[in-house]
Order: sequence, then C-alpha cells, then structure tokens
Amino acid sequence: MKGIRVLAMAVACFPAALLAQQPPAPAQRPTNLIVQSFRDFGGHYGGLLLAAFDSIPPSRYGYRPTPPQQSIGYIAQHLENANYVLCERIGGMQHRTGPKDSLADTIKATWPKDTLVARLRASLSFCGDAVARLDDATLTDAVPAGPPGSERTAPRVRELLYLVTDLAEHYSQLASYMRLMGMIPPSALSRTNR
Repeated sequence: MKGIRVLAMAVACFPAALLAQQPPAPAQRPTNLIVQSFRDFGGHYGGLLLAAFDSIPPSRYGYRPTPPQQSIGYIAQHLENANYVLCERIGGMQHRTGPKDSLADTIKATWPKDTLVARLRASLSFCGDAVARLDDATLTDAVPAGPPGSERTAPRVRELLYLVTDLAEHYSQLASYMRLMGMIPPSALSRTNR
C-alpha cells in the first residue's frame, strides 16, 4: 500500500516538476532595434561634439590646421545646417528659420562661441525629436534627397546614415584639431574626467 501511495504522489507531482523545469517564456523582443541603434550612435557622437566645442576656448574658434581646411567655427555652423537639412527629411518636420539663417556660412563661422554652440545644441535636439518619431517599419519610406527643389528621393535610412556618419566624421575632424592644439578630445578622457 505504501508503495502505491508513493507512486501516486510521484505521478501527481511529475507534471508540476516538469513545468518547473521548462525554460521561461522568451522575453518580448524589443521593437525598433534599428532606429534605437541610430539614436544611440547619433546621441553618442552628438554628445562628444558638444563636449568638444564646449571645451575649446572661444579664441580658438578661428583655428584651422591649414588655410584650405575648415575653421572650428565653420565646422560648428556647418553641423547645425546639415543637422537641420537631414533631420527635416528624416522626421518630416520643418524647423523655424530666421534672417540670420540665410547669412553666408563664412559669416556664421565667425559668430561667438556661445552662439555657435547653442545653435548646434538646438539642431541636435531637433534631430533627436525627428528620430524619436521613427520606427523600423518607416526606414524604407521614400524621403526627399538631393538639392532643394530636386525630385530625387531615397530611403529614409540613407538620410539617417548620412546624419550619424556626418556627426562621427566631424567629431573625428574636431578631435584631430584639438590634438594639434595640444588639447585632449573628450573621447580620449577617462570616464571619470568626462
């Protein structure tokens, strides 16, 4: 009798024991992994650019290693403009412009450091809002590409690639300038010094 009870208990407990050994249900796969990757990459390089521009003294904004190269001020105004052009396409949004926006790039490049950095920061914020509107399913949608007024289109992901590679490329340029001036670029600082 005792053996039958033990057997009955084992049979009754066996399904519960099996359930306990089942692997947990797979976690819900995160959505928009591609857009999130672009957001992370752009945020990283945007942050490094702002840290670099913040750390360069205002008196050095006219610096360029050789006459044909862009000055630090020119890089800042170029990034602002490129960010707005690309992020308008990416997010289907328009940013408000003012009379100063139509000035020549060479004039904008000579603006005070505080103005250039504030305008760059605003353009990066605009881009953050544009990218936040995206999901992975919209990356193949056709968006305007090429010069204004052209009929060219491209997949949205191409413009997103342009944005993040432009940020990385110009950070690399600025980091090189900083080293030539005897400064340490933000990415070369230890995490405790950032």
